[in-house]
Amino acid sequence: MYGQNSTDTYTEKAKKQMIIKVMDIIIVIIAFFFILYVFVMNQNFMLKTIIGLMLVILAIVYGSVKYEARDKKDVVTNKKIRKLVLLNDRGAEIDEWEIDDQTSLLIGKSSADNKADIDLSGTEYESLINYEHAVLNNVSGVWYIEDIDSVNGVGIKKAHKRVKNRIQHENPYPIGNGDMIYIANTRILVK
Repeated sequence: MYGQNSTDTYTEKAKKQMIIKVMDIIIVIIAFFFILYVFVMNQNFMLKTIIGLMLVILAIVYGSVKYEARDKKDVVTNKKIRKLVLLNDRGAEIDEWEIDDQTSLLIGKSSADNKADIDLSGTEYESLINYEHAVLNNVSGVWYIEDIDSVNGVGIKKAHKRVKNRIQHENPYPIGNGDMIYIANTRILVK
């Protein structure tokens, strides 16, 4: 059953990517004929100027959106993650977990019924953390983090970026050395 779900998910993602590519092609064709009409067949200089500026702005916005989407799927080059370090608000290390030989780790809060590998019980923002908040999986030497439908979400700030991104539910996200994981408002540094 597990193999069927992963195949269905892969097929669904492939269909979505194909639809996006077809939409991109349709947009390019429409833009080509629009540009042909405005700049070749039309003689109004003001219309050409306004449309030209709008096209430049749209191209910049479109390019930045495409770049951001591609940037989120960066391949992690630094695969040697040894540990995770819990930080307080001032950046001081509170706790750490060695993860060298692990393949999967549950992040959350431990209870009588549930044992979290990365236990965030007793942290300042404990009330915002689910018992099963996120999971870390090691696939072919690359670590991925995935939100387990948590209420307050999981964020990631890449080591070379200033912006924190919220991870989508059921969408594994690669992590590397220097990345900061946000479980609700709790910060975990990847080392």
